[in-house]
Parts: sequence; C-alpha cells; structure tokens
Amino acid sequence: MAEEKARVLVVDDDPDLLDLVQRSLSSYGFEVLTHTSALGVSNLVRSVEPDFVLIDVNFPALKGDKVVNLARQYASAKTKFILYSASDESKLRSLALASGADGYISKSVQGEELAQRLRAFRLKPRPPTPNPAPVT
Repeated sequence: MAEEKARVLVVDDDPDLLDLVQRSLSSYGFEVLTHTSALGVSNLVRSVEPDFVLIDVNFPALKGDKVVNLARQYASAKTKFILYSASDESKLRSLALASGADGYISKSVQGEELAQRLRAFRLKPRPPTPNPAPVT
C-alpha cells in the first residue's frame, strides 16, 4: 500500500511564493493547498485537516503567530503548525515558542530541503502548550 500524501496548507499573502512552494512540494509528493490571508485559516484547518500548516508571520491584519493560537483549537491532533517567514531565525524561534507552534522554517529553505524538514516535523512530538500567566 502506498504511503498517503502529506497534506500541507501554505498560508502567505505573496501569490508568487505560494506558487513556488506549491510546485516544489508537489514534486516531492506532498498534497499542497494554499491560502492568501490569515483570515479563514481556522475554517480551512477544520475542513481540510492538513498534516502541516506553513504560515507566514507577517500579515497586515492578523499576525501568523496569533493565527496559530486561534487555528490550533480547530485542528486535529496530528496537525503541525510551522511558522514560515523571512524573519530573523532568533525572532522566529521565540515566536514559535510563544505561540505554541511546532517549529519554524525560514523562507530561504526551498525545494528538497523544505520537503525533508517537513517530513522531519512529522516525527517530532508536539511541544507543550505555553502556560498562561498565573492569576494573582
């Protein structure tokens, strides 16, 4: 039996980047869906049940790290949220930790390396949810 294709939802407001990532990941055996806005991600996550959500952090209305918190409530337990940005790696690392994302990948990572990193995320356990501040 053939392995089921991993489904990736890529969320970014740059249509050229979405096209590039879609063509690239498709050639490495992923099923790729794209969305151009931070709005509506929760509904998409619920309806298409992606294995991965690659989400940019820089949207005009709602930042990607905030979308992770919202969309996670509607996602299946298998869905991994990965911040995907051109931002500095240390900023991405801290945003990923603060938002409860499963990790981050720089937009400079493309092609085979991007496919390999996504496959590696499939094996990683989900990080613990950030604890809310204690009420005093």
